[in-house]
Amino acid sequence: MATITPNDMSAAGAVSLPGVTMTASDTFTYNRTKSPLLVVENDSGGAVTVNIDGDGASSKTYPGLGTQDLSGGYSTGSIANGARVCIRLNSIADYLQGTIAVTGGTGAVAYLLEF
Repeated sequence: MATITPNDMSAAGAVSLPGVTMTASDTFTYNRTKSPLLVVENDSGGAVTVNIDGDGASSKTYPGLGTQDLSGGYSTGSIANGARVCIRLNSIADYLQGTIAVTGGTGAVAYLLEF
């Protein structure tokens, strides 16, 4: 299990971005006071589908949508080899309750950027 550590993006100029090579199950801490982005860069040799699941997320009622089950986590969908995705974590905050597990990304590299 790897911990995806945040990169502080508040510095002026160029910022070093050490990535974390993902394993079968990884974790990170969501800081809702920042504007964090999770970038997944897939050069694993095959497609990956990353799932982000907070163990405290169950369900939530949204106006116009009704009650949605969040317990299965948020899926990026398939990320092709050589592709990358960026997730604005504040937009999926309801999935990030409790301890967060990031699965399905074995071999991809993750970057957690905090602004």
